[in-house]
Amino acid sequence: MTGLRIIIAHNTYQHRGGEDAVVESEMALLRYHGHEVTTYFRNNDDISSASAISTAMQTLWSSRTVDEFSELIHSFRPDIIHVHNTFPLISPSLYWAATQANVPVILTLHNFRLMCLSALYLRNGKVCEDCAGRLPWLGVVRRCYRDSVPASTVLAGTIALHRGLGTYRNKVSRYIALTEFAKLKFITGGLQENNIRIKPNFIEDPFKGQTLASSKQAEALFVGRFSQEKGISVLLQAWKSISYPLQLAGNGPIFDQCKATNKHGDITFLGLQSNQQIHELMSKARFLIMPSIWHETFGLVLIEAFAHGMPVICSRLGAMAEIVEDHKTGLHFDAGNADDLARKVNWMLAHPEECVKMGENARAVYLEKYTPEINYQHLMSIYQEAINEA
Repeated sequence: MTGLRIIIAHNTYQHRGGEDAVVESEMALLRYHGHEVTTYFRNNDDISSASAISTAMQTLWSSRTVDEFSELIHSFRPDIIHVHNTFPLISPSLYWAATQANVPVILTLHNFRLMCLSALYLRNGKVCEDCAGRLPWLGVVRRCYRDSVPASTVLAGTIALHRGLGTYRNKVSRYIALTEFAKLKFITGGLQENNIRIKPNFIEDPFKGQTLASSKQAEALFVGRFSQEKGISVLLQAWKSISYPLQLAGNGPIFDQCKATNKHGDITFLGLQSNQQIHELMSKARFLIMPSIWHETFGLVLIEAFAHGMPVICSRLGAMAEIVEDHKTGLHFDAGNADDLARKVNWMLAHPEECVKMGENARAVYLEKYTPEINYQHLMSIYQEAINEA
C-alpha cells in the first residue's frame, strides 16, 4: 500500500515512556514509506490548568475532541485513523467522530486500561484480575486509580458508559495486541476475538551492518522505569547474595529511595540515560534483567536487548515469558521471587558459553521478528483489512 493518509491520535503522558516512543517510531516508519501522516495529540500537562470537574467531563466525553477531530478529518481526509491512547483528555468520543465520517479506526492496546483501573492488572504488588470480564466497580472501592475514590469513579464510569454505548464493540475496526498473551487477556476482558490482530513493537537495528562484539564480559544490566511494578525491590533483594557488577539505568518515582537505601558495592545507579548511552551499555553488558511483577503487554527493552545480542533474565509472567524463550534466549524466574532470581543470575555467571549462545539466539530472533521492515508489513496488512471492510 502506498500513499495512505493517516491520522495518529495519542494522549501523551506527563512522564515520557515506552508508549510515547513507540508512537514516534511508528510515525517515522510510516513517513519513511511515503505515507502522509498528521497527528491529533493532547498532553496530560493540560490537566494542571483544568478543574477537576472539567477533567472528569472530558474523560467521559470530550466535546472539544469531537469538534477538533471532526474538523481535522474534514480538512485532512484520512484513509485511516490509528489511535494509541485516549485517556484522559481525548476520550472515547474520538471514535464516534471517526465513525460519523466513515473512516476506519485502529487502536493499539498498550496496556489493560479498558478492563483495569490501574491499567496494569496489579494490586498491592501482586497480579490482580478481579475486574476482568466485568465492570470495574470493585476498583472504585479499592481506589485502584491514583488511590482516589473520585478519580477511580470517573475512570470506571467512562469504561461503563462506553461499554454501554457499544463504543469498543462497534466503533473500532481493529485492535492491535502486542503479543498472544495480551490478546488472550483482552478477550477475557470482553473484546471480540475476531477484531484483534497481533503486531509486536519494533526497534531500529542498532548495528545496521556493523559487527556485534564477539563476547560480552561486562556488567549485568537493568533498563527501565523505577516504579514498584517493575520489580526493582526484587532485583535489589536478589543482589544481596550476588557478587557481580549491576548497572541500573532509568529514573522514576522510587529512584531516590532505591539509591539512598542500597549500599551494595557492586550496584551502580546511572539515572536516566540517552538512547546512545543505552546502546553503549547494551553493547557491553553480559545480560539484561527484567524483574517486572505485572503482566507486561510487551516490554520494548526486551527486544532492545535481543537486537544487541544479549540474553534476558525475566519474570515468568505475561508477555515477558512469551518473548523470552527459557534457556534459548534467556532464563525465566518466578515473578517476585528474589531467591529464584539470584539462582538464575548465578547460573548465567557460571555458564559463560551458554550465555553467549543465548545472546546469539536472541539476535537471530530480533532479525526474524522485530525489525522495522517486518513490522511495517504487519501494520499494512492490518490497515488494508480495515480499509477493505469499511
